[in-house]
Amino acid sequence: MDDVTLARAFHVLAIVHWIGGMAFMTLVVLPAARDTADPREGLALFESVEGRFSPQVRLSVPLAGLSGFYMAERLDAWPRFLDPAQWWLGAMVLLWLLFMTVLFVVEPAIGPRLLEAGHSDPEGLLRRVARVHWLLLGASAVVAGGAVLGAHGLLG
Repeated sequence: MDDVTLARAFHVLAIVHWIGGMAFMTLVVLPAARDTADPREGLALFESVEGRFSPQVRLSVPLAGLSGFYMAERLDAWPRFLDPAQWWLGAMVLLWLLFMTVLFVVEPAIGPRLLEAGHSDPEGLLRRVARVHWLLLGASAVVAGGAVLGAHGLLG
């Protein structure tokens, strides 16, 4: 097995964990949290699951980026990022940058205050969190689908 194949395996596994976990949070945990009889219990459920997933995704997102950048460097793929037909390459980087910013800048800066404020309006907070998750999941699905199609020469 060569180094690029190994990097690709790490890349795909990291993305499966990252996007799959976000899909689970969006499609399973948040609806369950919003369906509880007491919104405070729903918020507690969300906080509990998110508290377990967040440290994990703080590893998988950087691993996805490192392995992706390694492959781009190793394969000298940088010129492909300038080809409009390869839009999905840039989209992957933009999505990765968005998640890195959310995980390592936005969430630490405002997450604790949001959760604290959410205790006075747990329904409102869960509704807002669900909207953001749906937006991120939709963008992730478009980028992941484009990346698979593009990598197999089915775009452009």
